[in-house]
Parts: sequence; C-alpha cells; structure tokens
Amino acid sequence: MSEERRFDIEFEGTGRATGKMRNDISVSFTTMNETFELATDEGGFHGGDGTAPPPLALFTAALIGCVMTQIRAFSKRLKIPVGEVEVRAHLHWEGRQTGRDPYVTAPVGFSLDIDLDSEASAQDQHRLIEAAKKGCFIEQTLKQGLEVGHRLKIGTDWQDA
Repeated sequence: MSEERRFDIEFEGTGRATGKMRNDISVSFTTMNETFELATDEGGFHGGDGTAPPPLALFTAALIGCVMTQIRAFSKRLKIPVGEVEVRAHLHWEGRQTGRDPYVTAPVGFSLDIDLDSEASAQDQHRLIEAAKKGCFIEQTLKQGLEVGHRLKIGTDWQDA
C-alpha cells in the first residue's frame, strides 16, 4: 500500500486598475516561485477598450487548460496512451437587472466536451477523465461552492465586506 503524500498549492495576486475597465494583474505561484503578468479588460459594452480578454474569457481558458493538463499528466501515470486532446467548453451565466440597480449574476451550467485521440478502451478513457476531473483544482473548487472572503480597507483598517 502506498503512503499518502500531501502538498499545498498556493497563489497570490495583485491587480491594479490601469484604464477605463482594464486591470493589470500580477499572479504569483508561490509554491513554485513563479510570477505571471496578466491583464483583463472589457469591450465597449461594459465601458472598456477591449485591450485584453475579459475576466470570463480567462476563467474559461483556465478551466479548459486545467482539465487538459490533468488529462495529459494522468494519462502517463495511469498508462493510458493519449495523442491529441481537444476540449470544448460551454459556460453559461444568467444576469438579472432591475431598473438602474447593479445586475446580479448566477451560473446556469458549465459543460466540457472532451475528444481524445486514444486507442485505449472506453473504460480506460473514462477512468482517465474521472482522474482528471478529480485532479483539476478549478473543477474541484467549482464543485465545492466555496465562499470567497472579501475585506474592504476603510482608512487603515480592514473590514469584512
């Protein structure tokens, strides 16, 4: 029987508003001592200039990339040969707005269509996808319905928001 190994994965990020709706964001993968510079913006519909992808585009890319990474990593560990991998995602939210109040959003549903170039049996391909789903940090976070904590700086004090 194998010994269980535990590990932590931690990220930190800082964003700065740098345009009408543009945000320049530095994300540190603290566990691996790596830093990435990203940007988001909105198109004219939302008052932005479209100089970078909107946040939901990056979210969609992150979910697809996470699942694809786990499929390829776990195909090696599970000895399930896979060639090309294509994942198509459909992410759907609903927005509601009354009068001039800010709109409120809710997820309707997310789905991923996975096309594997593999000679492996259907059973092995399903086993691989189950492992990838369990190993994808983003998918597991979505399944938990995790609350996001918010604090607001008022003067020199941080208050729960």
